[in-house]
Amino acid sequence: MSLPWPVRSVMAGTAGTAAMTLAYATERRLRHAIGPLDYDDSLVPGEIVAGILHLPNVTDREENELGLALRWSYGSVFGIWHGILRRKIGEPGASIAFGATLMTATLTMFPLLGRTPPPWRWPPSVLVTAFGTHAAYVGAVAFVDDRVRRSSAPSDEVVAAQTDTDQLPATAV
Repeated sequence: MSLPWPVRSVMAGTAGTAAMTLAYATERRLRHAIGPLDYDDSLVPGEIVAGILHLPNVTDREENELGLALRWSYGSVFGIWHGILRRKIGEPGASIAFGATLMTATLTMFPLLGRTPPPWRWPPSVLVTAFGTHAAYVGAVAFVDDRVRRSSAPSDEVVAAQTDTDQLPATAV
């Protein structure tokens, strides 16, 4: 059965989010850390969501839940951006551009929306964690997208070989 590329991309984004979550859990165990390891791992994402939605009197627990909802929804759907890049420029360029987009958003959106310090004021451990967990996310997205694409029907290989989406056969989209 051939899966449309957007479905594969969301599946890959979900796998990437799982890999990122596992990377946080692994680092937490290795460092014997109790609190957040970086801003993605803190209440900041939930605070951003609560602020955008103008939710009053949000508790820490609710901010954590909002942050997890953001991570899993955004992380899954953001896989579509990798799918688009893969179709346009192929690998490894797609993963490099995808990772660059992701880190640019991380390093700019937290200070702008989450009122965190600018990245050059982040502690080195926070920067290492941010880059490491996002590398796990990007690697898992690329790996799963590739594996699911390869296991799809042979007609899907035609789609993977083409770089211009305007040339795609109607049955492959």
